[in-house]
Amino acid sequence: MAAAHTPRDSAHAAAQGVRQALGGSFAAISKWERELGKLRVLVNVGELADDEEEFPDDESYPVHEFPEIVGFLHEQWAGGGEPSAWVETAEESHHGPVPEAAAGRRSRSGGNPQRVAALRRRGRGCCVVAPIVLHGRAWGELYVARRKGEPDFGRPDADFASVLAAVTAAGIAQTERLAEVRRLAFTDSLTGLANRRAVDMRLDEALELHRRADVVVSLVVCDLNGLKRVNDSRGHAVGDRLLERFGSVLSLCGAMLPGMLAARLGGDEFCLLAVGPPADEVVKVAGELCDRAGELDLGEGVAVGVASTGDPIGPVRSARRLFRLADAAQYKAKAARSGEPVVAGRHGGKDDPVVRLADAPDRRSGPERRRFRR
Repeated sequence: MAAAHTPRDSAHAAAQGVRQALGGSFAAISKWERELGKLRVLVNVGELADDEEEFPDDESYPVHEFPEIVGFLHEQWAGGGEPSAWVETAEESHHGPVPEAAAGRRSRSGGNPQRVAALRRRGRGCCVVAPIVLHGRAWGELYVARRKGEPDFGRPDADFASVLAAVTAAGIAQTERLAEVRRLAFTDSLTGLANRRAVDMRLDEALELHRRADVVVSLVVCDLNGLKRVNDSRGHAVGDRLLERFGSVLSLCGAMLPGMLAARLGGDEFCLLAVGPPADEVVKVAGELCDRAGELDLGEGVAVGVASTGDPIGPVRSARRLFRLADAAQYKAKAARSGEPVVAGRHGGKDDPVVRLADAPDRRSGPERRRFRR
């Protein structure tokens, strides 16, 4: 679990490890989605039945069918006990998950009818179920089953399953913390868009694909007009609202092409990164962005520049060059107060004024020079 990069990978590693440790033929990890009142299966491993998938899209069960998760466990904790695992079998006469079972004593016959029915339907003889507790609350459950005809789980197995569930909970907590750290590291806190770090990482990966397979990579750089005037005349809170509203427009336009990344680079600069779609489709999205930004009641529209490996801009061997080209196009759009995107390379290829500006030595000074420091 410690080596997993995503919550799904972490759950998969936990399920595999627990299944092997308990000698089961099948294991699953499920999460209690309180707001939906469902126990949702995250992963199934081992010998799967016909109606099971390793990573199911929507395998979930109403929580009211599992009172041991919703009610019984909380009653037990309130009494000062610890959440414990229990055993279910496909036989009518075996134990079910009631307080006596959790305390290690035999319970009334029958068990949970839903679990018993599932065991029979899927050709399994018994299962052990352990609650996964996170931050003092029931997070979900760990479930391990054996084939019909194999020895039933016993009390020692249930005790061991409780320990394994605690280890699983610790791993899940670590994965969730790391996922939150990654989210914060690659997200702009004001707009919720990707940040510059996320763009740099994605762009490096995209250009590697371009070098290997000639995949088209396109970058749209946007400079939001009028932000300083809004900040000076109406305050930074209103300026932040303009940034948030434009971020929403950018996200909406980015969704027009599959896999497009919408990001805030910093201040009033934003971008879209597309990997795969033809340059003309990206330019069309950039035009839509100009139109929608012009309709905002705050600000003064947006200056947009586009650079794409699908256009005659010469070889793009680095992220820096693609950024410089898109930046130069955006600079031209801003200088001309253009209501449409300026696209690098579409007016003379390498002799295009935008391409020449981007590829010129850095002899500029002031704001113009800073603009090309990427």
